[in-house]
Amino acid sequence: MVRIRLRRVGAKKQPSYRIVAADKEAPRDGRFLEILGFYNPRTEPATISIQEDRVYDWLSKGAQPSESVQQILNSIGFYERYDRFKQGEAVETLVQEAQAAEAKRNVTVKTTTV
Repeated sequence: MVRIRLRRVGAKKQPSYRIVAADKEAPRDGRFLEILGFYNPRTEPATISIQEDRVYDWLSKGAQPSESVQQILNSIGFYERYDRFKQGEAVETLVQEAQAAEAKRNVTVKTTTV
């Protein structure tokens, strides 16, 4: 069975994660099938970048997301778009909507102190 899960990358005590499709039996940082995105919890707000069209494809093939990936996908509003994908809406429009939401989410507000 294929799982969509996190794969740890980064230096010691400075983790960041790749979201990958991997066999359930493979070790955490071992062999994987495809890189689907990136997650960095150390930034404020957390940096999340996902190839939603590939995630749609893997989920339609029967892949199961891990609990941590489910939380990440919920935080970006993925499941609302996935429900619309299952109802037959075009992938291109959903991906454009996701990119607009990502751009809006990753805007950093700089404050200056006087």
